[in-house]
Amino acid sequence: VQLQACGGGLVRPGGSLTLSCAASASGDKFRINDMGWYRQAPGKQRELVARITSDGITESADSVKGRFTISRDNAKATMTLQMNNLKPEDTAVYYCNADYLIFRDSGIVAGRLDGQGTLVTVSS
Repeated sequence: VQLQACGGGLVRPGGSLTLSCAASASGDKFRINDMGWYRQAPGKQRELVARITSDGITESADSVKGRFTISRDNAKATMTLQMNNLKPEDTAVYYCNADYLIFRDSGIVAGRLDGQGTLVTVSS
């Protein structure tokens, strides 16, 4: 399984960005369970931004509640993070993350995967 994230960039404080993440697997049947976005700012530890279950149940960090919205499309194996009213402290590399199952003739493989990061910079 691979995760491809995109949508980062430079935005002014108060602006908006949308991050997207798509899961794929060449030649394998797979299922994505929980998905999420994490971020890591320079000199800081990685932190959870928001997560969403396959049933659409969400959780998010207090620092982004009311500003960020996580959603997903199970049929397309994609996830989106709509970020509004961005603040300089939101500046970080954002990573999408997914728990997956791969169905093979030899059995089921379970795992958790990070996509490549996408940089979000909030600055005037």
